[in-house]
Amino acid sequence: MSMRNSGSNSDPDPDPAEASPSSFHAPRFTAAELPSGEEREMLRDSVRGFLAGHWPVATAVEQSASPQAVAAVWQQLAQQGLAALGTDWREGGLREIAIAMEELGRAACPAPLLGAALANLLLAPAKGGGTAADAFLDALHAGDASVAVAFPEHWEADARVAAQSTGAPTFSGTLRLVDGALAATHVVLVQGDSAWLIDATQPGVNRLETTALGAIGHGALQLEAVPMQPVPADEGAEARLRHAWRVLLVARAHGAARRAFDMVSDYAKERHQFGQPIGRFQAVQHKLANNLIALEGVRRTLFNAAASHDLGLPHWTYFADTAFAFASSALRQVALETHHAFGAIGYAEEHEAPRHFRRVHLDMVAAGGLHAARGAVADWLLAGEGRALPAYDLGEAGNAFREEVRAWLAQHWSGERKAAFDRLPFHDREFDASFAKDIGKTGWIGLAWPREHGGQARSPMEQVAFIEEMERAEAPRIGAAIQANALMVFGTPAQQARYLPEMLAGEAMHGMGYSEPNAGSDLASLRTSATREGDEWVVNGQKIWTTTWWGKYMFLAARTDREAKPAHAGISMFIVPMDAPGIQVKPATTMYDGSFANIFYDNVRLPADALVGPLHGGWKVLTSALATERGLIGGGIVMKVVHGFELLCAQLRRPDAQGRRLADDPLVRDRVAALAAEIEVGRQLMMECAERIVDGVTPPEYGAISKVFSGELMERFGEAVLDMLGEPAALSHGAPGALDNGKFEQGLRHSLMWVISIGTNEIQRSLIAQRGLGLPR
Repeated sequence: MSMRNSGSNSDPDPDPAEASPSSFHAPRFTAAELPSGEEREMLRDSVRGFLAGHWPVATAVEQSASPQAVAAVWQQLAQQGLAALGTDWREGGLREIAIAMEELGRAACPAPLLGAALANLLLAPAKGGGTAADAFLDALHAGDASVAVAFPEHWEADARVAAQSTGAPTFSGTLRLVDGALAATHVVLVQGDSAWLIDATQPGVNRLETTALGAIGHGALQLEAVPMQPVPADEGAEARLRHAWRVLLVARAHGAARRAFDMVSDYAKERHQFGQPIGRFQAVQHKLANNLIALEGVRRTLFNAAASHDLGLPHWTYFADTAFAFASSALRQVALETHHAFGAIGYAEEHEAPRHFRRVHLDMVAAGGLHAARGAVADWLLAGEGRALPAYDLGEAGNAFREEVRAWLAQHWSGERKAAFDRLPFHDREFDASFAKDIGKTGWIGLAWPREHGGQARSPMEQVAFIEEMERAEAPRIGAAIQANALMVFGTPAQQARYLPEMLAGEAMHGMGYSEPNAGSDLASLRTSATREGDEWVVNGQKIWTTTWWGKYMFLAARTDREAKPAHAGISMFIVPMDAPGIQVKPATTMYDGSFANIFYDNVRLPADALVGPLHGGWKVLTSALATERGLIGGGIVMKVVHGFELLCAQLRRPDAQGRRLADDPLVRDRVAALAAEIEVGRQLMMECAERIVDGVTPPEYGAISKVFSGELMERFGEAVLDMLGEPAALSHGAPGALDNGKFEQGLRHSLMWVISIGTNEIQRSLIAQRGLGLPR
């Protein structure tokens, strides 16, 4: 009987149905059949409260070294029902287990929930069949037993199985780096489609403490002719358990990293250097903002993988691998940065930080670590014909709208019409008036608008579907969503009646006149003025970097009170017709082949009703519009990357004249998998913003998190493409041999704009630190 190298880290051959970017398999369970979000938060509060009382921070290290203390807390947790999580997903599935694992990581408690959860996922479906597993599961759920699960990589080369003429086979050999082995009463061995149960309290089992990262880490077990009982395991058991293992390791490491990060964020508010809190220093703010972005990315991808498992979606394993691939490097970096921010205080062993540092690093090198997770992702995307990125479940309405938009685009934005458009230089492809009017007939320009303004009041998930399909079809931009939103919130009925219908019909574009030579991200410093003269406003000043300078109107920020304190209190917003006398436009070509303009306003006269919102109250109008835009922009950017990434994978899978594929190059595979993991973070941050809109409005810091991550992801993607595809990817639109008509290199040049515009990412990091973490301004 072979006990090594027969397991698989990857899924079976790709399902052809999953090759379509639109395919979404119906879930095995509906969300209504599974625990609710409120119930999960109650579970989190319960576990955290229990551990605060029974596993206090002050004694956690000492208790962890005591097998008796670990066994005692495990029995108490079992009495709370945690040992049975995973036996019935409708009572508590991978999401609920992940929450409990996060809390164990946060509390630095080594209770053996990981092994119990994996054993439940493996054995519970066959419980009641009269096998050896039944009595074991009863003892496990009562807290009278604990279990460690070992995969093929855990057993050393000396491992061997001896078949017995009577009774169970025996196992001899060493199991190393097994989580929970030191306190386990049982061990489950899993390989391929087979599993065995070992009673670790029998003679012949010797436990060895193992030092890792300078402390007692995982244990090792030496077994000599120890009987083992076969237990039920269905097809693909090892592969499925391995993915659940990765998800739960991410959960525990995330809990540990988040606890240390919360501590250092509070520390930054209290620790004073040079006469002020260190949290006021921009270097510290940006360091912690980066960590928060990483932690939010881990949180979102972790629970997306767990939810996909509980719903029974076939591509949940891809989400598990990408979550681990991102978390493995991200959480370790957060752990390092946490210590940097703590300084010397966090380097002492009596501080909490070292225990969380160890937890993060030990968990993120388990299960094959980063290499194995990225390998599985690369297999999914590049093996054979490859697969498209799995489609998200956007709900019944969102999924249906996705198909409706795709069908409309296939009819109205395809064939020679699209081919002719694609032959144009990029600066002529930013907008297409005829396309805007065509799509205006569908009402989709107002798909998010309230019905009282002529909109369709579609859900945020339908809006996500629309963004997806427009980017995939490479459709030109439409509408003026930000200005429309400002008008619907702050405009007068007369303004709404005048401007909104032509926006909705695709007949009018509105630009944004914000930035000035000395007021880029610092918009409170703008100098363009609007002075009241009788029934008119007279505007004078200069705006720069205005992209939609060719639009019918400009949404203009101007100073109406030069003496206002603070400065932003004297700003007002106006709608300016771009054909008004006194406007001089000087266009310039951008480095991404688009255009923006310097616009000079010389005694431009506007009617009194050009004012949008309250006089001197333009800052609220402006910042509200920007916050909305950042939330939308992050989703739009990441979907640009998704489309480019799928084009890249197709290029990598294509053989050259000698039949060689870049997809088979180990370095390329690793780079692709890293990008895929980051793309899932970007998509999940987009979903976070959309879900928060359902509950009201996306807080500015979440829009900023999405914008910062996605903009910089677009840059990293563009650079990675050049590394992988080489010079052909640098050829521009129209050049002979240009890959995908120059889309790759043009995307790289375009990416710079998204990092700089709408408030540079440095400004956004300060916003994240101050609004999201409460650091001092």
